[in-house]
Amino acid sequence: MPGGYMGRIIRVDLTNQKVHFEELPEDVLKTWVGGRGLGVYIMLKEVNPKVDPLSPGNKAIVATGPLTGVPGLVAPGRWASITKSPLTNTIHDSHSGGKFGPELKFAGFDAVIIEGASEKPVYLWVYDGKAELRDAKHLWGRDVWDTTDTIKEEMAPAIGRDDAEDIKVAAIGPAGENLSKIAALINDKARAAGRGGHGAVWGSKKFKAIAARGHMKPKAAKEDMYREVVSKSIGMARKSPITSEALPKYGTAVLVNVINAHGAYPTRNFQTGVFPTADKTGGETIAREILDEKLQKEEICWGCVIGCSRGTRITKPPFTGEGGGPEYETVWSFGAQTGTDDLAAITKAHYLTNQVGVDAISMGHVIGTLMELVEKGKVSKEKLRGLKVEWGNGEVLVELTWRTAYRSGIGDDLAEGALRLATKYGAPELAMVVRGQELPAYDPRGAKGHGLAYATSNRGGCHLRAYIIAPEILGVPELIDRFSPVGKGKWVKLFQDVFATLDSLVVCKFVTFAYWSDVLAEQLSAVTGWDVSQAEFETIGERIYNAERAFNVLAFGDGEDYDTLPKRLLEEPMPEGPAKGHVVELKPMLEEYYKVRGWIKGRPTRETLEKLGLKWVADRLEAEGLLPA
Repeated sequence: MPGGYMGRIIRVDLTNQKVHFEELPEDVLKTWVGGRGLGVYIMLKEVNPKVDPLSPGNKAIVATGPLTGVPGLVAPGRWASITKSPLTNTIHDSHSGGKFGPELKFAGFDAVIIEGASEKPVYLWVYDGKAELRDAKHLWGRDVWDTTDTIKEEMAPAIGRDDAEDIKVAAIGPAGENLSKIAALINDKARAAGRGGHGAVWGSKKFKAIAARGHMKPKAAKEDMYREVVSKSIGMARKSPITSEALPKYGTAVLVNVINAHGAYPTRNFQTGVFPTADKTGGETIAREILDEKLQKEEICWGCVIGCSRGTRITKPPFTGEGGGPEYETVWSFGAQTGTDDLAAITKAHYLTNQVGVDAISMGHVIGTLMELVEKGKVSKEKLRGLKVEWGNGEVLVELTWRTAYRSGIGDDLAEGALRLATKYGAPELAMVVRGQELPAYDPRGAKGHGLAYATSNRGGCHLRAYIIAPEILGVPELIDRFSPVGKGKWVKLFQDVFATLDSLVVCKFVTFAYWSDVLAEQLSAVTGWDVSQAEFETIGERIYNAERAFNVLAFGDGEDYDTLPKRLLEEPMPEGPAKGHVVELKPMLEEYYKVRGWIKGRPTRETLEKLGLKWVADRLEAEGLLPA
């Protein structure tokens, strides 16, 4: 078995209440690596792409990668969830940090495949090479925090209280149990595999949690090379002002004032890109007013050199509480997206998303969608049950988060996501989504390549398929013209390919502020013992990206009709600020993108697929008449 891997996966047959162990073939690992790549491979091989995401036929995969939990690397504390999304109907991967991913690895396994559906609530207990399903009837209905604490308490007699304190848990809360299409998987109480409704998939299977504890450690195959590349990587991370200063000091919310200053900070459901009071919620204000140093240290992801995590405490009523975050995306979704600058209310709403298990990006975004629907007279007062749903009302953020998790009143509609909400109330054009997934905290009228990345994202509206904000605004690896559509196809493809492999390692994308695919290829080579060049590293990502698109084509006919943006961003010029007058010129960027991808009308050709070793995928597309002419 190559270095970095434990060599085993757990297959959980919920229908028959059986747990099986399987070995991972090295040829599969060389081709797909782990994490996101391994997930799409398993989904293509084992799941009908047309499956109902909330049916027993869908599978939920939890996967680490060869760099997860390997000590010394810059940010190796992540894991991936892969499934077919009930929100978007696409193949979907969602990633999380914290300490759960490494702990699953230390327990002796690289991945878990969850299939079928249980008649009763269960959870999976994984400990030093063993795994068993346990009754979760007493956990069903409880929130994530209570579930985590209860599992630790009940395992203490078996393994010892000190060992039980180090159990790491990934769980769903009420939102997942109630099949909210924006329900998240929450680990370590404050880390979310948030996007795409993965929590609803677990909920549909009556699968409450995975709890892991282990004492095994992955090892690097080439120790000398590994030590050299670790030293090199840490040195580069310490030289980057983003990874050595900005993120450790102010967290991800350091971006609030930066993006707002560029006129690309979506405000009041993307009606504008400027939020006048953004500074009240920025990273500098968080650090000054609510950061708790002790909590912050506890929140740092396993083995991370950067340490961007926030641990915060609100001491003044009515929003008292403490926990991890808020991060940039949550500060935006509950903040500018809803016209709110009350940091305490935003932070309290963020705590609640972790507690009830709902995606913080989608939750705040959907509330903003509701606010515009109300503003335009689309939702009756009776439907709101006395709530003052209006821009800037911090109190309603907390209340609507609870109502969404429990599908109470208007919360039943919010739980379906922005597109279904806006469509139900007669204004689908107000849903700022791509492939049904709510857009995150960057208005692409102020960063047009990022708009192309949104439009072509296989999992729906996402800033992390290709973070073109890096070159367009932050100047990493170089500063490019954010208002020009020229050359953006090549940039987006490159980022998508590199990030697909990085998501399979699995490590944090923030490392790319310090180094790129050449160093990542060296890390992969040193840990596994393979000889992976930079070009091969990027080709792995290209294979993964094409495989995902092929899954979507098989699922619902994905292609150019879905590679688009909301009309507001294409047709309504930015009304104010540094991006004033701009719209996203998507068509020329798409033409360039398809050309460099080797796609026709948004679909991979046989030639492209065969070049990537995906002839079997091309054959499936052809058999269903879905290969482009």
